[in-house]
Amino acid sequence: MSKFKMPSAYTILFLIIIVVAVLTWIVPAGTYEYVDPEASALEPIPGTYSRVEQNPQGFWEVLGAPIAGFFDAVDIILFILVIGGFLAVVTETGAIDAGIGSIVRRFKGRETVMIPILMILFGLGGTIFGMAEETIAFYILIIPIFIAAGFDAMTGMAVVFVGAGIGCLGSTVNPFATGIASGFAGISIGEGIVLRLIILAVTMTVGIMYVMRYANKVRKHPELSVVAEMREENIEFFLGGSDARETADNAGDKMSGKQKAVLALFGICFLIMILGVIPWASKFNIFIFENLNNRLLSLPVIGTVLGKITPLGDWWFSDITVLFLLGSIICAFIYRWNETRFIEIFLSGAKDLLGVAIIIGITRGIAVVMNNGGMTATILNLGEEGLKSLGSGAFAVISFVFFALLSFLVPSTSGLAALSMPIMAPIADFVGIGRDLVITAYATASGIVNLVTPTSGVLMGALAIGRISYGAFIKFIWKLLLILIAIVVASLIASAILA
Repeated sequence: MSKFKMPSAYTILFLIIIVVAVLTWIVPAGTYEYVDPEASALEPIPGTYSRVEQNPQGFWEVLGAPIAGFFDAVDIILFILVIGGFLAVVTETGAIDAGIGSIVRRFKGRETVMIPILMILFGLGGTIFGMAEETIAFYILIIPIFIAAGFDAMTGMAVVFVGAGIGCLGSTVNPFATGIASGFAGISIGEGIVLRLIILAVTMTVGIMYVMRYANKVRKHPELSVVAEMREENIEFFLGGSDARETADNAGDKMSGKQKAVLALFGICFLIMILGVIPWASKFNIFIFENLNNRLLSLPVIGTVLGKITPLGDWWFSDITVLFLLGSIICAFIYRWNETRFIEIFLSGAKDLLGVAIIIGITRGIAVVMNNGGMTATILNLGEEGLKSLGSGAFAVISFVFFALLSFLVPSTSGLAALSMPIMAPIADFVGIGRDLVITAYATASGIVNLVTPTSGVLMGALAIGRISYGAFIKFIWKLLLILIAIVVASLIASAILA
């Protein structure tokens, strides 16, 4: 008898579309009145739900749902493909690898100091662009260095994995989590960024202290390592008789001037994105970017040549997409690539994220079937009736638990955002809290689950490289998980109450 194999995310999501379509024949159809029926993010008016004629979805609607989903999410999908190309271009230069290698060399012999520095760097990668699969190459580099310095494989693995994982947990502007969720919630990526920054700072500090405490304990008492039985075998396997100095000397290539320029460009692009999505004028009454933009565009000739640039603070996915396309082209000029090579690298990166784009389209198709079948309003009404007696703090906690449970079923953060936000974001309107808080609950919940779920290819790959069993990893991280959950839940409750 053949063993059961879990179907792919694409199949699971399409099956959900079929199930939802069947439900449109059973669940009463309804509608709401909206604050602005023409807005991209429809905000239902509490107490205005009414029943409408049933509109069951059939075979043709099921097949057409993913197609309609693509059209609904075309701005987000195109953004994902372009940023995939940008990341591929930057990766091809080796700038990020060389930058990490430079840090490793600079702090050779001071590996304890290297722990917070590297964790912060990987955390920045996680919070800015969802660094996950990109970390795999660094385990091979960093684990031997920490073993040679008297630590264990778990320390080296944790520096990379926990650092990047906490960064994703506190996704400030991570386009693959916060960005997609904000798009489907109909708000700017910058909304809620202050709370996410606070969560990131606190959880990263706790994570660094946790890893450093474990590292120092293992260095003094190797027998307390969660992989103590592998100590001698790991020394032979990872070092092969070389000492720590030799291992550190071989860590990474020296950074070239071009790589430094690419790293600077990389940082500038994400800085501009952050400045672009924070609603300076509409939320904070700060008009410096509006005024600067007006002056720049009023200049003779220059203003006409530049075109109608959107002022920072009013950017949407189309503007951010243009930014990263421009960054990719500048990177190609720095390395003097010809057109053929640049296009090949860029399209290769876009192709790597094509699966994410397809998942977004299919998942959005679920919302299409629900909306066309009148189910969305009915479910929102159930949420309104069931949650109106709850306080905002209780709703924030329920949202966190809901997203955590759903993360196990939908491991893709992008798919989870597209699946859940069309429902959860409007429910937040009924409870009286901002949609950005729901997005923060989603990002932190999926981030914590991805730190421990065995369905994560990144986690299992990292454990395989470090020769660490899943049981040993759980023994190492379970206390940290409880602390992180407590911090996140407390932050969500406080923010909901103070809002």
